[in-house]
Amino acid sequence: MGGFFGTIKHSDCINDLFYGTDYNFHMGTKRGGMIALSNDNLFIRKIHSIENSYFRTKFEDDLPNFSGNSGIGIISDTDPQPIMMHCHLGRFALVTVARINNLKALEKEFLEQGKYFSEHSSGTINQTEFIAMLINEGKTFVEGIENVFKKIKGSCSMLILTENGIIAARDKLGRTSILLAKGSDGYAVSSETCSFPNLGYELEYTMGPGEIIHITADGYTQLRKPNDKMQICAFLWVYYGFPVCTHENCNVDEMRYICGCEMGKTDNDIQPDFVSGIPDSGIGMAVGYAVGRKIPYRNAIVKYTPTWPRSFMPIDKKRRELVAKMKLIANRNMLKNKSVVFCDDSIVRGNQLKDNIKDLYRYGAKEVHIRISCPPILYQCNYLNFTSSQSEMDLITRRVIRNLENNSDENLKAYININSPEYNRMIETIRTTLNADSLKFNSLETLVKAIGLPKEKICTHCFDGSSYY
Repeated sequence: MGGFFGTIKHSDCINDLFYGTDYNFHMGTKRGGMIALSNDNLFIRKIHSIENSYFRTKFEDDLPNFSGNSGIGIISDTDPQPIMMHCHLGRFALVTVARINNLKALEKEFLEQGKYFSEHSSGTINQTEFIAMLINEGKTFVEGIENVFKKIKGSCSMLILTENGIIAARDKLGRTSILLAKGSDGYAVSSETCSFPNLGYELEYTMGPGEIIHITADGYTQLRKPNDKMQICAFLWVYYGFPVCTHENCNVDEMRYICGCEMGKTDNDIQPDFVSGIPDSGIGMAVGYAVGRKIPYRNAIVKYTPTWPRSFMPIDKKRRELVAKMKLIANRNMLKNKSVVFCDDSIVRGNQLKDNIKDLYRYGAKEVHIRISCPPILYQCNYLNFTSSQSEMDLITRRVIRNLENNSDENLKAYININSPEYNRMIETIRTTLNADSLKFNSLETLVKAIGLPKEKICTHCFDGSSYY
């Protein structure tokens, strides 16, 4: 998905910029970048690959070369960023958290107009550079950003570093968050609130969908009012969000806790000895499940954090599967002859969970019951990059449905209804595929209740195909 951080102060901001960007590291896997406006009014920029290393280790040696009172940083799941531009709007730098589904069509339109842009060695163009070109079509930054909202199909939130401050613009439907915080010497803006506390900032304002603000060290000014409609991604709570973070006044870990508690209250068909969470995003749900079901919570699976704090995604499929396996260690002594509920955030392909279950049995578990905090994922995401799936057939649900429906998708809607026989057949087939003793997903109603927003303000497209551009 990606995440960004920006700060502007009366004094040097580089340490805040460095550590604030690093606090978004869990949001992306491809590239990191930072840019600052130096005291002599020059842009200082560095971009590194973070596919096989950590943001801090890549950028620590660069810090002595940075200076200035304002800057922006990015953890990107897409293209190299930040982009620097010099146009009629002035000099500026840009970072985006974006997905442009109609990039090819827009590229063709620009080429036919005689425009040009740089190209990657892979033959693709840098979508952040393209967004900068759309901004350049406006007479003002606001008009240019509105041009982005109008032309792209997908989503785009952005930070723009100018010579006169930082401009923040949240996606027109608010699919990702932008949050503003105040410190003793200036302001910070970020995709996640975990960037703020240890740097001395306090959350002050949550931007609305399509809202644009201008930030200086002294305060902020609204340049464009927020839109009424919102489609914030449910996976900011289900999976992507760091536990201490808050989006739309709903804390990530509290939401996961509620999902688990609600399921635990009604899950009376099994008699487990204890519940455990699959790290990291399954833990909050498991704690809630323990309270709702009134059974103990135990750490039967632990992440080996000294060298595997996150899963880097090697290109080679076998290495990728090995990485996913290596970071989790099951506790053999705790599992032996026990019936255990394991909570997880979601099931996408199902390959990693199937391997986890196999190991749990190998380590002596008597029964393995899987509980998932969200509904089954039936549709590929068209609005963000929350999975690397290239096809809906990567989803275990769609493969199962194809088999059940003789390679047809005509009856797909029936599998959304949790009371339908089709839904029950799908869940049972997935359970058999995973070799679990039982499998249960939370309902969409429970998920929405846990988030605490009206359903129409949450993007639940991957569960029910309901969202729009």
